[in-house]
Amino acid sequence: MIFTDTRDSGFAKSFDELLQRGKMDIAEVSLIVTSIINEIKLDKNEALKKHIEKFDNWTPKSDEELKISTESMSKAYDNLDVKLRDSLHLAYDRIKAYHEKQKPKSWFDTESNGTILGQKVTPVDSAGLYIPGGKAAYPSSLLMNVIPAQVAGVQNIIVTTPTPNNEPNELLLAACHLCGVSEVYKVGGASAIAAMAYGTQSIPKVDVITGPGNIFVATAKKMVFGDVNIDMIAGPSEIGILADDSANPSHLAVDMLSQAEHDEMASSILITPSQALADAVKIEIEVWLKKLSREEIARKSIEERGAIIVTVDMDEAIELMNEIAPEHLEVATDNAFEYLAYIKHAGAIFLGHNTPEAIGDYVAGPNHTLPTGGTAKFFSPLGVENFMKKTSIISFSKNAINKIGEECALIASTEGLTAHEQSVRVRLNK
Repeated sequence: MIFTDTRDSGFAKSFDELLQRGKMDIAEVSLIVTSIINEIKLDKNEALKKHIEKFDNWTPKSDEELKISTESMSKAYDNLDVKLRDSLHLAYDRIKAYHEKQKPKSWFDTESNGTILGQKVTPVDSAGLYIPGGKAAYPSSLLMNVIPAQVAGVQNIIVTTPTPNNEPNELLLAACHLCGVSEVYKVGGASAIAAMAYGTQSIPKVDVITGPGNIFVATAKKMVFGDVNIDMIAGPSEIGILADDSANPSHLAVDMLSQAEHDEMASSILITPSQALADAVKIEIEVWLKKLSREEIARKSIEERGAIIVTVDMDEAIELMNEIAPEHLEVATDNAFEYLAYIKHAGAIFLGHNTPEAIGDYVAGPNHTLPTGGTAKFFSPLGVENFMKKTSIISFSKNAINKIGEECALIASTEGLTAHEQSVRVRLNK
């Protein structure tokens, strides 16, 4: 783990390494992903079956076996522990309520000369949602992807998820039933992205692909972008924490590990002006590591991608965190809201001592599909707008075109586009 002070001589080098955390080396996997995509385009279902046999260790005997039955989803839901079922319903209701507030509206504006301008907002026809299922299965990711698509009004929603050894995660199936999803396919990795982008005999081509995944999934999404829309190109999970002496070091340590346990490539970064807090958190991390079910993964992540930085003051801490632009940002101070105006770049901000990042992963309401690797400087969280498109509306009366048509024709003429010019002039009063 990087443990440094901004006044150290080697700080600039260490900090630059943190800023490079999002630079996934896709060069090595690009050729593999290109081959997978081309095989899906050419051989469709047959290629899917071959890839499933290779990567997920089972062989579909028919096209029908690629799809998970609605009966198995319903059964998984019925078999849920009552308390867990209630928890999923709570999460569903809160996520839906939050995303319903995001839905953009169509609008029209009428000018006195008869010009009508506006914007029509409509959902895409279809969306493909990728839900990871390798090292762990994430029913929460299903809720976070399905719900905004449903709120947007998408009529055709399909889900793809890898099922190693042909063993779908029962909790994921239960979440599919809860969300009313009927088309779920046992396909993962770059193959799933290609199938949703170009279509196969079983999996229909979609308009938008969303959802997190490994480097192969991220590379595939990057390659198919343009043939379909995507939400973002997300990398390993990460957390940034701004804290002062008022923070509880044990809480901060386990918050950092809440991301480290996701993936060996996850990043956990604490920035504080308090040397005492930094020292205490370092000790508490070791205490908590020994209690984790995924200790090996979390330990490797913390050792190789974790960092604790001590700054001169909180202003410097915020400045550095804005450069990092973390996926998740906790502000663990007594006066957290006072710093909000100065935070420019983060996927999601968690304010105050009682707002751990984990609450946002499940039941808070905002989406947990967030930009990583510094891309929070220009990407937003997944939301309803990812599943909608905007169309401009324009209507001119005779009076309106007479009023500003000459200026339009002049600009067109200056650009040397005669037909543009004349298509306006022929409508003007002589």
